[in-house]
Amino acid sequence: MGTLAFETNNQVAYLTIQSPPANALSTRLLSDLSEKLDEIAEDNAIKAVVLKGEGKFFSAGADIKEFTSLQHASDYQSLAEKGQKLFNRIEHYHIPVIAAIHGAALGGGLELAMSCHIRLVSDSAKLGLPELTLGIIPGFAGTQRLPLYVGTSKAYEMVLTGEPISGEEAFRLGLANKALSEEELFPEATKLAEKIANKSKLTINSVMKLIPYAKTGQFYLGVEEEAKEFGQIFGSADAKEGIQAFIEKRKPDFQDK
Repeated sequence: MGTLAFETNNQVAYLTIQSPPANALSTRLLSDLSEKLDEIAEDNAIKAVVLKGEGKFFSAGADIKEFTSLQHASDYQSLAEKGQKLFNRIEHYHIPVIAAIHGAALGGGLELAMSCHIRLVSDSAKLGLPELTLGIIPGFAGTQRLPLYVGTSKAYEMVLTGEPISGEEAFRLGLANKALSEEELFPEATKLAEKIANKSKLTINSVMKLIPYAKTGQFYLGVEEEAKEFGQIFGSADAKEGIQAFIEKRKPDFQDK
């Protein structure tokens, strides 16, 4: 049995972490997630991904039991680099990944969620990086991504104390796009993903390529690339269809070309 459930509907891929009881991020789960991203990339019809956890948690963190099998600093470094490489891939993926977070996203679970492009949380969820309580530190880029969303001062507090914040506070801080009831969470994620999937994949891919320039501080390079993308997109069949549909006051029929 795999660690991930995978299904598609209305041009949206749904990935569900299935690693009970806490949906821990084992090395097998990381490998399975990488393989699913490969599979999704080969399906031109998919325009958005929703990632969620089965059971009580989104993911309560890395598989601590696996740590005991490692012996050398180089082993731990390799583990961290594997997680970082995967999460960097998600961050720079060609289509948006929406994390639907309920229960808890702790340690590696939060690091995974932070690599996604949009985060919806249940208002009662717990999000945090508790690694220091175990005598270790975050290893999947948590010290780097968290300050981008909550600011450096709050990141210091969260990492140094290890205390989680609620879904409501995550929304107030900008770590989550929305805080919802647990009943509303997945339907809202589905609605959002399908709204994105109604767009031309050409424009989706273009936006996914451009926005990361802002996160790296390369504003002028991003602006330059935006102009190039703008010129190319305007010559597409989908651009012509979208503009014509606007004039005719109808819904566009994009063909992703």
